[in-house]
Amino acid sequence: MLSESSSFLKGVMLGSIFCALITMLGHIKIGHGNRMHDHKHHHLQAPNKEDILKISEDERMELSKSFQVYCIILVKPKDVSLWAAVKETWTKHCDKAEFFSSENVKVFESINMETNDMWLMMRKAYKYAFDKYRDQYNWFFLARPTTFAIIENLKYFLLKKDPSQPFYLGHTVKSGDLEYVSVEGGIVLSIESMKRLNSLLSVPEKCPEQGGMIWKISEDKQLAVCLKYAGVFAENAEDSEGKDVFNTKSVGLFIKEAMTNQPNQVVEGCCSDMAVTFNGLTPNQMHVMMYGVYRLRAFGHIFNDALVFLPPNGSDND
Repeated sequence: MLSESSSFLKGVMLGSIFCALITMLGHIKIGHGNRMHDHKHHHLQAPNKEDILKISEDERMELSKSFQVYCIILVKPKDVSLWAAVKETWTKHCDKAEFFSSENVKVFESINMETNDMWLMMRKAYKYAFDKYRDQYNWFFLARPTTFAIIENLKYFLLKKDPSQPFYLGHTVKSGDLEYVSVEGGIVLSIESMKRLNSLLSVPEKCPEQGGMIWKISEDKQLAVCLKYAGVFAENAEDSEGKDVFNTKSVGLFIKEAMTNQPNQVVEGCCSDMAVTFNGLTPNQMHVMMYGVYRLRAFGHIFNDALVFLPPNGSDND
């Protein structure tokens, strides 16, 4: 009897391991059955200032007006202090920003997704944004409440990118055969990518609501799987020197790392001058970032920026 029980338990364990491996392999290889899209990883770079200066002043003004960024922030009630900080700081610089919450929260206005599942929240938020704003905005930026974003730098980075092309960019990470944009640094989709994603949300075999049977994969990986079927691939965003502009860590952590690894070049070794995002911030750090980016001024020093991105009408941004 004991040997039979032992054999039974071994069979159950082996069966579970086999199922887990099949599920994992399914996630890693998914999207590769169709080789129509043979894609090599791209490193998308921001435009050089010299290139922008070649454009006439009138054309630059038209360009700066043409960029409309809609911001999606995914929140939960436990994020309420971060929620408040994000609302009071960088989201004022979006052309429109809306918060998508897992449930109703009385103290802040938000769109209730009625789920705690981050992937379902992301899917619903993207569908809502596309259905309501597809004719108003050409770029869609999604972030968590721990992220601080400099929207003007995002617009500058996108300046020479065509939103009618399938752009999906941020800080890329590789997991097996899957390359995806990490939600920790923020995710940018062009309107064309939004169209393609929206067409797949109702096709469960290509863009399922739920992940694997044994365990779930993260929402940013799920998004990459869906977009891959639509021929939209993750692109790493960098400045003209090759430094990442979408960052998954805070400025403080980057500086500590630079002091350890490059003590003679702390500033140069830390971050890009035109960084778009930093992540892992507390509410107080959000306000400190706001002070450093938008409020601190050196009198007598004039910045000769080639472009000016004006705030949206009625905005009380800094």
